[in-house]
Amino acid sequence: MRISAGAALAFLALTGPLQAEDGPLSAIDWLSQSVATPVTAAAGVPTGIDEPPVTAEGGAVPDPVTTTALDGPNPDAVGLIPPAVSGLPRDLWGAGLTREIAERLIAHPGDDLPAMRQLFLTILLAELTPPSDSGGRGELLQVRIDKLLALGALEQASALIEAAGADTPELFRRSFDVALLTGAEDRACARMQGAPHLAPTVPARIFCLARSGDWDTAALTLHTSQALGQVGPDQGSLLARFLDPDLFEGEPVPPAPNPVTPLDWKIFEAVGEPLRTEGLPLAFSYAEISPRSGWKARIEAAERLTRAGTIAPNVILGLYTEAHPAASGGVWDRAEAFQRFESALASGDPERVAATLPAVWDRMAEAELEVPFALLFGRQLSEMPLTGKAAAIAFRVALLSPQAEQVAQRHQPADATEGFLIGLATGNLDGRVPPDSLGRAIWAAFRTPEPSTAAQALLDANRKGEAIVQAMDSIARGVRGDLRGVSEGLSLLRLGGLDSVARRTALELMILERRG
Repeated sequence: MRISAGAALAFLALTGPLQAEDGPLSAIDWLSQSVATPVTAAAGVPTGIDEPPVTAEGGAVPDPVTTTALDGPNPDAVGLIPPAVSGLPRDLWGAGLTREIAERLIAHPGDDLPAMRQLFLTILLAELTPPSDSGGRGELLQVRIDKLLALGALEQASALIEAAGADTPELFRRSFDVALLTGAEDRACARMQGAPHLAPTVPARIFCLARSGDWDTAALTLHTSQALGQVGPDQGSLLARFLDPDLFEGEPVPPAPNPVTPLDWKIFEAVGEPLRTEGLPLAFSYAEISPRSGWKARIEAAERLTRAGTIAPNVILGLYTEAHPAASGGVWDRAEAFQRFESALASGDPERVAATLPAVWDRMAEAELEVPFALLFGRQLSEMPLTGKAAAIAFRVALLSPQAEQVAQRHQPADATEGFLIGLATGNLDGRVPPDSLGRAIWAAFRTPEPSTAAQALLDANRKGEAIVQAMDSIARGVRGDLRGVSEGLSLLRLGGLDSVARRTALELMILERRG
């Protein structure tokens, strides 16, 4: 369901974030807090600016106002992928309730196999009928956006916010952080200054004033806020350095806060003391992809995002081949192996490809980038006349690509393991013998699917979406050694109508080294 920007704004403006007993259900601790959020009533409805009462008795404070959304489009229905493309039924949530769905989405770790990551991202971005109790409040929309940010899917989160067309403080806060991490801070500041209903916090106001060239007002704002105790000593020192770095030449930079927010990161960068994004939430890796960062840092950031499935494989291809490696080890070895292989493939010489493929495959495996590699080169490798070890690798690369079924149908298996892989790719395991215990767990799901009792109960209760997320959690346990989780998770995917996803997942389980 697509809704207009005006309709989304009308409904989201009435509501606040989904509330848990101790605060928002979908809190992200590294948000910049770029705008002042009104106090919310128990129902999540904004009631006013967060100011103390006029008297100790609170007699001047008005009672909370209760509001109800009018009939119309529901913000929770906003999505970027229609059912015809996502492969998910529009009524995926069925009889599920908003809070329970939200809690399950938030709890999902997101460190899955590539096929599972893609499925989870699709669920977050899909156009779906909202839960029956959503009430047009947009709570599940915010949870989905928060989860996208947590997974490093900044571009997708930004597009979802734009599709909602809402300018509430909670959604603007998230779009502001995306802008900071993707180099679009000037546009975000202009948007903030042009929206009177958004009340910028002191650091955000100072930052945006400086970005617009109004240094005098920015300095006055800082001095006033320091006098009123509205900024802490370290934050005030950092902002002062940001406004006039010459005054602090030779002095140590204040320590980085914990947690680091995108606004913190941007200001540290502006004063010439950029913080490393390694170890920070994945979303910060976007900040190091830009040409302003060094080549090594850009490759490492792109590897993290590519591994998470949130950017296209072509990005890492371009970075690996941008220049000649200046050293050896780690990322440099991956770049060199990648360049040698790509050059060999471009030559069309099977012998050169055979000589370089094993090394680049090992390097991609150590970075867990086998599936992006397969998306880039699977088709070409499947059409090359290779033999021996190179042929075995090329076959597995092709099975991780979108051409898996076609490749499997024309491949002559070299052994029982390849025969089993062919059965998975084609969906026909008749006569195929599982090569090991993992294969037997997978085989059981395809021959006699039996999900867990809890997952089956969700299916029976018309809560398919939650059942699918639970299946993904079960498969993740299987990767860590719980083979029963593999059988139950794959069984649920198949019974839930996601047979092709189950087959891709099974192939990844067999081919990728993710066990234990």
